[in-house]
Amino acid sequence: MTMAKHSGSKEKGGVQSLARAFALLEAIAGAPDGIGLAQLSKAVGLHSSTAFHLVKTMVQFGYVRQERATKRYRLGRPLFLLAARAREEVELINVATPLLEKLAEATSESSHLAVRSGHQIVILARTDGSSPFRLNERLGALRPAHATALGKILLARLEPEQFEGFLAENSLDACTPNTITDAVRLRRELATVRDAGIAFDDAEYHSEVRCAAVAIYDFTGHVTGAIGISGPIWRLSLSALQEKVPLVRETAARISEELGYQGDMVANPELEKVTS
Repeated sequence: MTMAKHSGSKEKGGVQSLARAFALLEAIAGAPDGIGLAQLSKAVGLHSSTAFHLVKTMVQFGYVRQERATKRYRLGRPLFLLAARAREEVELINVATPLLEKLAEATSESSHLAVRSGHQIVILARTDGSSPFRLNERLGALRPAHATALGKILLARLEPEQFEGFLAENSLDACTPNTITDAVRLRRELATVRDAGIAFDDAEYHSEVRCAAVAIYDFTGHVTGAIGISGPIWRLSLSALQEKVPLVRETAARISEELGYQGDMVANPELEKVTS
């Protein structure tokens, strides 16, 4: 792929070096037998010295490797790891979406699937409930972990050093008057979440929305994401939310089971009626 195909993104404010690096990666990926510097430079329309310095940086980071004997460039292992992670997320969405639809039907509330993205969470899938209330939330949206039920359940599963890193890099900004903005209080909240296995958001991200969330696990026993339900505070009281918690737990257990998790499963006859 030549740089001409990337010029539009550059003109719209993209970083030129990034555009060139991606062009180089695409050219390397399109050469199953590897590709030499001269051929690579020609393929992307760059001077050989420019291409060399860019690809040298990618080699240093492992995203490209160079064969000693032929000097040809090939894709490095980290790129395959990224691709595998992307495939895992696609599998997670495919597994979770039908069960999220059942959960939304059973609870009449919107259901969500999220994973960590750095120190935030990203919404991968959502299904609206039968209520006319709709929360305007696009897929791929990033949310602050400390202000959401989905985020808090994922924070509660971090290793201590990971959580300390989170605190060091986050200012715990307020989204609403109910947002937890104090580190001591957040630690206390997450300890409760860890013990209970469920997190709540009492109008902490959106002033008119309550949420509950439960972690989901993969075949290795590690937390791979979280699911939850949300609804307006004028309809979804704390007691009403508590009544729907068993359905959220059961759905999380079923998704985890589909992903190969071998932990204990919690049965709930109400969901059986919906999913049968």
